[in-house]
Amino acid sequence: MQRKYAKTLALLFHRPVSANVRHDEVMALLRQLGAEIEAGREGSRIAVVLFGQVRVFHKPHPSPHMDKGAVAALCDWLEQNGVTP
Repeated sequence: MQRKYAKTLALLFHRPVSANVRHDEVMALLRQLGAEIEAGREGSRIAVVLFGQVRVFHKPHPSPHMDKGAVAALCDWLEQNGVTP
């Protein structure tokens, strides 16, 4: 895994949950892991297809940072599927 993706993954799993996790960096990390990103859902929702599962995330605006609840949910999902820093 490239350093920038490893850095994003480490930031996701940092405790306490960071408020400085950029949505675009997370989407790039998920693509690197093999995810299909489907934008254009209702409102600003984005579907992520990974591990044979679909998760829907909200694209933050106007700030580029994900909220802490979304980061925690994403970490749980990644950890359940064996992805850790």
